[in-house]
Amino acid sequence: MRKFLAVVKHEYRKVVLRWSFLIGTLLFPLLGLGFAVVPALIFSIKGEPTRIVIVDREGKLGPRIRSNLSPEKIAQKQAEALKKSSFEPTVDPKQSADSLKNLTEGFVFMPFDLNGKSDEQIRTELNSMAAEKKIDAYLIVPDDLGGKFEFLSRKAGDFVASGMLEDAVNDAVRSERLTEANISENTLKQINKKADIETKAIDEHGREKNSDALLAASFVIGLMIYISLTIYGQVILGAVVEEKETRIAEILFSSARPFELMLGKLVGVGLAGLTQLGIWVTSLALLVGFLMLQTDIAPLLAGAPHITPLMVGYFLLFFLLGYFLFASIFALIGSMVTTVQEGGQFAFPPIMVMLIGFYFSFAVIRDPSSPLSFWVSIAPFWAPITMPVRILAETPPFWQIALSISINTIAICGMVWLCARVYRVGMLMYGKRATLPEVWKWIREA
Repeated sequence: MRKFLAVVKHEYRKVVLRWSFLIGTLLFPLLGLGFAVVPALIFSIKGEPTRIVIVDREGKLGPRIRSNLSPEKIAQKQAEALKKSSFEPTVDPKQSADSLKNLTEGFVFMPFDLNGKSDEQIRTELNSMAAEKKIDAYLIVPDDLGGKFEFLSRKAGDFVASGMLEDAVNDAVRSERLTEANISENTLKQINKKADIETKAIDEHGREKNSDALLAASFVIGLMIYISLTIYGQVILGAVVEEKETRIAEILFSSARPFELMLGKLVGVGLAGLTQLGIWVTSLALLVGFLMLQTDIAPLLAGAPHITPLMVGYFLLFFLLGYFLFASIFALIGSMVTTVQEGGQFAFPPIMVMLIGFYFSFAVIRDPSSPLSFWVSIAPFWAPITMPVRILAETPPFWQIALSISINTIAICGMVWLCARVYRVGMLMYGKRATLPEVWKWIREA
């Protein structure tokens, strides 16, 4: 036991005291924040206005298109779209309109004389103006509403401006058709107005909860477990191969049994992973607690999933189950190969198994009580990812959680036993990668 604890302490300190551990612990929350903030910052950057010419011989649609492309009209349309979405606006409507106006104020309508010019002359002249960078784009309106509109631009990659122009043209054509049919646009809007439906989920206690917040929280939990298992599985693989390459295993085997060394390595690195997860969970809890004290942010968190300390305990427990399952596989792979590069090739199958479990978590979110959710939440290799998601979505009966823990514990015992038999012989084998018949021989004879 003393040698086992010494190995655990050594492996734990070797992982935790590295700069990579500290950087990784801090980097994951920053990456999550970056995925949420950076896209918004990028799309909020205001580029140069698009100088556009609208060619409309009839003069019917041109004024409507210019009106639809005004900042006020676009801001109004964006506000209506936001109102129809499942997310309630969290800022003052005037402030939202001002920010949208600042974002969409990107069109400058350039004058162009059409008198006495043929279509070919108009195109040639506008193309020359675009080539000389006097204008950025031009739109040719057909004489017939059923004709084809032509939009040519130097900024073909500006999908935001192209999308707004397309919406403006469609709205202008629609308004003109309504006018020709003597139908009031306001009347049509009232007829087409959709019913306001608020979608919420109900938990097992009959309480309401926000389905969007549930999806986000479940995704974060599944992603955290998947990333952690992948990272620390690779750590185990690298540590085993390193000891094999440097032949330290020969010295270690002379002072401790191979099973003690292998199990101590698994436990030490697993405790390091648990430490990192504990830091993440504690930081997240403190952040949520701080936000709840802010009166302007507290309403946003009112519909967040109700997470109890027991759920956090289950989360950490299933992380450990998943870690020992996959870490034993990675240790087995490390015992068979001779270099880290070879180990990386053989590490692909267990990573794919984890990825499948992560994808199954979305099926669990959709229907936590379905037969599929039950089986994938107790199945070895998938349960460590899917069961925490299921517990958060709709906590199953305790017997199902206990069954999942029991089955995965048995699977861990079998994998550790299998890994120990391969580890004992494979760590002393140098020069060539072990073949499957040789590994099977080690398992039977060790």
